[in-house]
Amino acid sequence: MVDLPANSTQDSATERPVPFRGGGFLPRPRRFVGIAVFAAILILWELGSRLGIISALVLPAPSEAFEALADLARSGNLQKHLGASLQRLVIGFTCGSILGLIVGTAIGLNSLARAALSPLVSAIFPIPKIALLPLFIIWFGIGEGSKVATILFGSFFPTVIATYGGIDNVDRALIRMGQSFNLSRWDIVRKIVLPAALPAILSGMRISASISIILLVAAEMIGAEYGIGAYVLLAGNLMSTDQLIAGVAMLSTLGLIVNWLIGRAERYFLSWRN
Repeated sequence: MVDLPANSTQDSATERPVPFRGGGFLPRPRRFVGIAVFAAILILWELGSRLGIISALVLPAPSEAFEALADLARSGNLQKHLGASLQRLVIGFTCGSILGLIVGTAIGLNSLARAALSPLVSAIFPIPKIALLPLFIIWFGIGEGSKVATILFGSFFPTVIATYGGIDNVDRALIRMGQSFNLSRWDIVRKIVLPAALPAILSGMRISASISIILLVAAEMIGAEYGIGAYVLLAGNLMSTDQLIAGVAMLSTLGLIVNWLIGRAERYFLSWRN
């Protein structure tokens, strides 16, 4: 009979089972945390303004910005500004994203398209798109065409790069598995490549949406009668900081809505991940 060392007996007594932590990186929804952070910032901001810690000229209280927004709604101009901006954003972002998906998929799947278009995308993507607005005004006029073209151009390139980058990163073992089951090229693309590349594509569309909102404001500041960018520019020229904050709040809300819509699309199209 073999005697076990005393230390070994003590270690066995103090051993504890290690809990499974494989799901530790799985994000869990915390719906009220974001709302609580927003509310805390607004309360601190309001208190700082009312106590005189924050100058009303530099940064008016949220209640003043809300009152400016209410005045804008009562005058009927809120619908005009929002309607004009939404129309430009939806047309430009939708067309740019669809074209970006088509071109990105072609680059990802076809060697000839990659050789022809990939250098072109790399050369044009770093150009600040707002610098091209004067050129678009010459081409499409000062009206809606130049503004929509700027947004379309800005959302096109991030979508292209995200699409062919997502396709390039698809696990080749999955493609070989499809080939071993004698799937056609179209079936491999439809059932394996595009679903696997979809997370990267949707992330690219999220970036494209943010760039589209930035370009929307810049284009409206240069030449537009109605739009959130035109409203913010006018408020800045008049030193009406409460209206300026109201315009920025509208842009922030617009960004939140767009991100929420893309998040819903992710939940729908990527439900297989869970």
